[in-house]
Amino acid sequence: MKPYQPDKLPLDGLDYKRLLALVGDANAELARYDGLLQGIVNPAIMLSPLTNEEAVLSSKIEGTQATVDDVLEQEAGLLKDGEKAKDIQEIINYREALRASHQYLKERPITLAFVRELHKILLSSVRGQDKTPGEIRTEQNWIGRYGCTMEQASFVPPSPLQLQDHLDAWQAYLADDDIDILLQTAVMHAQFELLHPFKDGNGRIGRILIPLFLYQKKKISQPMFYLSAYLEAHREEYYSRLQAISRDGDWNSWIAFFLQAITEQAKNNSAKVKAIMGLYDDMKKQIHEITHSQYTVHLLDAIFDRPIFDSSHLVKHADIPVASVKSFIPKLKKAGILTEIRPARGRTPAVLAFGQLLNIAEGKHVF
Repeated sequence: MKPYQPDKLPLDGLDYKRLLALVGDANAELARYDGLLQGIVNPAIMLSPLTNEEAVLSSKIEGTQATVDDVLEQEAGLLKDGEKAKDIQEIINYREALRASHQYLKERPITLAFVRELHKILLSSVRGQDKTPGEIRTEQNWIGRYGCTMEQASFVPPSPLQLQDHLDAWQAYLADDDIDILLQTAVMHAQFELLHPFKDGNGRIGRILIPLFLYQKKKISQPMFYLSAYLEAHREEYYSRLQAISRDGDWNSWIAFFLQAITEQAKNNSAKVKAIMGLYDDMKKQIHEITHSQYTVHLLDAIFDRPIFDSSHLVKHADIPVASVKSFIPKLKKAGILTEIRPARGRTPAVLAFGQLLNIAEGKHVF
């Protein structure tokens, strides 16, 4: 099989008659979601459950087996080992790459240099650290079953000799405006995956770029629209639509799939955001009635940001005095707001969970 020769951007010959209705629906649902986003005072805290879910599911597409609970338990001191610990570190790196990008994009556009920095964060101290983090590949690679030859591959990315030119053209496309931003986002993501510029981590970097690009183009007010839940649930179609571009030049079916993904995920994300905001307001009243404390909002923000935590976290990160924490926890446990996962032992603090928020993040909440 010969290396793939990417199509020039912007694309010619798209079936706009087919795509027009899908573009309209996707834009409408994303606008509704962003309307909710603009009403959130502290989105980094309030939407941390969605950020955690995105990191887990984008990594799951690549084969990791850890859950949101596994990640939060690890950070709370319930340490995992073996392959599970490696999976968790990959997820944490993905989340850190997402968060690191927010500040950067306030002042600068997405560039290849920026993408390479994200790649360094993603592969830091994990299984891909021997895959030249942050460096564009200089060797021909291919995708297929384990041990297959290039002739047996299901996909062979562009030759490394031409890769930089293709990446420069991709970067120029991002800086320009196509006929519609959501259509452009679909093309941006697929072209990046097909260029496959790194030895490892291409899928995860490509998915990180979706909310970042939408934010750069001012389609969303915060870079917090996550698509991996839909892409993971439709993984076979996700891969087959990308493959149909390289095999048949079928961009229309890929763009239609991507726009449908945005429409459905925007609806799902909107429902979760409404549930999270409702829970936050309910908990603010309930916790204040239980504790009668000036630290109600400090406590609330801390457990929303990290819904599985050890009790020392409230002292270190929420600026709540030790005496107040010791007073709060038994009351919140009795009220059923917090559940103890591991009791305190000597100097080892108790590990607690805020189950109602975890249920919303995992889709167990009835919307």
